[in-house]
Amino acid sequence: MQYWKKLTRSEIRNRVDEALNHNIDYHERSILGIPASHLDGNVFNKDADSLDNAPFLKTMVANPNHIGCHTMGESEPFFAGTQKLEQELISIVAEDILNCESDKYDGYVASGGTEANIQAIWIYRNLFKKEFGANYDEMCILFSEDSHYSMHKAGNVLNLDIITVPVTDNSREITRETVKQQIESAKARGKKYFIVVANMMTTMFGSVDDINIYSETLTNTGVEFRIHVDGAFGGFVYPFSTNSEAMTFANPHVSSVTLDAHKMVQAPFGTGIFIARKGLIDNVFTNEAQYVSGLDATLIGSRSGANAIAVWMILQTYGPHDWFEKIHILNHRSNWLCNQLKEARVDFYRHPGSNIVTIRAKHVAKELAHKYGLVPDQHNGNAQWYKIVIMEHVHIDHLIPFVEELKQSEKVTNHSILVTKKHRGTHFPFRFFRTRFFAGK
Repeated sequence: MQYWKKLTRSEIRNRVDEALNHNIDYHERSILGIPASHLDGNVFNKDADSLDNAPFLKTMVANPNHIGCHTMGESEPFFAGTQKLEQELISIVAEDILNCESDKYDGYVASGGTEANIQAIWIYRNLFKKEFGANYDEMCILFSEDSHYSMHKAGNVLNLDIITVPVTDNSREITRETVKQQIESAKARGKKYFIVVANMMTTMFGSVDDINIYSETLTNTGVEFRIHVDGAFGGFVYPFSTNSEAMTFANPHVSSVTLDAHKMVQAPFGTGIFIARKGLIDNVFTNEAQYVSGLDATLIGSRSGANAIAVWMILQTYGPHDWFEKIHILNHRSNWLCNQLKEARVDFYRHPGSNIVTIRAKHVAKELAHKYGLVPDQHNGNAQWYKIVIMEHVHIDHLIPFVEELKQSEKVTNHSILVTKKHRGTHFPFRFFRTRFFAGK
């Protein structure tokens, strides 16, 4: 544990104040050349007493622009103070959570997981073109049918064909056979370069792909490939609820990872995180951005420094140990719900260690789903599943009324339970936590 340390409120406030003092102050210095300023003073009062004890709001009013990728060297000097905190945040995520070697990565706080996923695919499209002279019609994006819709967006925006791998209905798993079939079919259509997206907890099911199926099958097939991990939901959960490091940079086949801080970390929306191995992001440098110090290698360009500070503040408030406990509590609540569903003989899916529980729609009346805000897998009236996400605000006391109504509903029938993953009580790797976090790995 190199970067991630728990800080007190006063320590966090002092660190943010120090960072803002190293940024440009538009009131103290005449800045004539950049199209930026603090938030409009007629609407947002920078002298409000409440800002002294609200570092995030204070940063938002100061309005730092974090354009560029600050792990790559030179950046806009006007906002160097808060950029440094973003660099520290990226180090926490890359090294302390995702097991990357020191200084062997680049990354930035994106607008969300969608942007971060497109950023990765953009990088590998350009890499294949530069290094291998690949044509667009020789490349494709390979991912499971449960993957986030941002992969479809990426194919559309970047002019790349997409190939979806079917998953098993009950276990939501890709299989070696279906992956091989899809790769061979793509090769027959002239595909030679594969951009793979492996899921670290899908948005609908919380399911996790077997990344080794992708890497081993593609290696045996003899094609060029790069693997990006979409951990938009699971990035701040899965590394704490499993012993596996297959989805981290400890796996040499993992080239980049997406995380979303505005999901489990409860940061403001617009705080996705993109991490890639050092050198990869160079493939998307925009050399035409000559007026930007350090140029720009991000999809979004200008972005809020305040959002990066918000994520940094949250992680520093918890530290690794309290964060582990938070995920443990959410898993305890998820286990409780699963045990109740088993007793009621309700068909559901949950990946071990996940805080997403997805119930077969045949058991849930639409009125019940609406009352408790359950989300269907499709809104066209043909829902097959409804999901429950155990977030910070979802306590067992909130789950009890839902479970009681579900049990009473005529939709509950005595079908056999379709739980395909074993639930052995609280699924938590204390050995992993002890050796990795307490030992300071």
